[in-house]
Amino acid sequence: MGNTVIWKPSDNSLYSNYLVYKVLEEAGMPPGVINFCPAPPQLVNDNVLAHPDMAGVVFTGSSATFNKIWAEVGKNIETYKTYPRVMGETGGKNFHLVHPTADMESVIAGTIRSAFEYQGQKCSACSRAFFPKSKWPDLKTALVQRTKQCKQGHVEDFDNFLCAVIDKAAFDKNVRYIELAKKDKSCKILVGGGYSDKNGWFIEPTIIQTTDLNCVLLKEEIFGPVLTVYVYDDAAKGAWKSVCEAVNVGPKYGLTGGIYCRDRDKIREASDILRHAAGNFYVNDKSTGSIVGQQPFGGARKSGTNDKPGSADFLQRFVSPRTIKESLEHTRTIWYPHQGQPPAEA
Repeated sequence: MGNTVIWKPSDNSLYSNYLVYKVLEEAGMPPGVINFCPAPPQLVNDNVLAHPDMAGVVFTGSSATFNKIWAEVGKNIETYKTYPRVMGETGGKNFHLVHPTADMESVIAGTIRSAFEYQGQKCSACSRAFFPKSKWPDLKTALVQRTKQCKQGHVEDFDNFLCAVIDKAAFDKNVRYIELAKKDKSCKILVGGGYSDKNGWFIEPTIIQTTDLNCVLLKEEIFGPVLTVYVYDDAAKGAWKSVCEAVNVGPKYGLTGGIYCRDRDKIREASDILRHAAGNFYVNDKSTGSIVGQQPFGGARKSGTNDKPGSADFLQRFVSPRTIKESLEHTRTIWYPHQGQPPAEA
């Protein structure tokens, strides 16, 4: 798009980012177009975000860090030659909402995949699930059994379904929420709940059931293999509408969500109520259902600016359009036809 870029990688993924950078160079990217710059965050803030030529920021990470970047840009707004474009894809508290008509085998497989692949460390991972009471006994048995079957170990062994979380900070955060669930009378750990830091930062795939819609485990991003489940009474009058509204107002995020349902009227109703709850909304698919290169991705609320990377529209954020008009007819009069005869010449 004609831009030059400073690429500041995450401290936790320096090597993989560097390899991608070298691949781009080998593929023919001219020198200086992308400038790989590992650095402490504050050093980037002090030099890059304060520079007059800084024209845009693209960020993927936590909502808290994005808030700081946005504040830093605002603080420096008088410095810039042009108003910067600020784009972010941040946190999520993504959901699976299940109707009694759903294909329950798909629900089980999709939920386990979405919640525990990549150790739940995907911005779109399923972190909360809402199941109908009439189907819960069988769902509960299957979810527990199949979660226990998920092998965990070293990342180089492809038989393992999940490995360790990325660092000690992530480990400590997951442990904090698991311990909170153990102390909360509204919560019950159905499977998992164990953890160990002896040979890596390992958190067991964990499913927690809560009876409290206001439980923090249904509201706050954990970013790990911890799934919180709420069972709603689908026999109650207006149950589907009520649970949709609960999903919508729960957390502050709005990234992804999936509903499993074979009733088209209920699908439409959920889609309307959850319009702002998920920038990527899936019907009978898991919350991690986006396919790179095929589906634009992103959400709003505290999940980011929803600029939809993966679409042609996103490229408009990286240009400054100029409109040109050239007149081929010459206008030599001041007065418009509706004003009648022009005044007499002086």
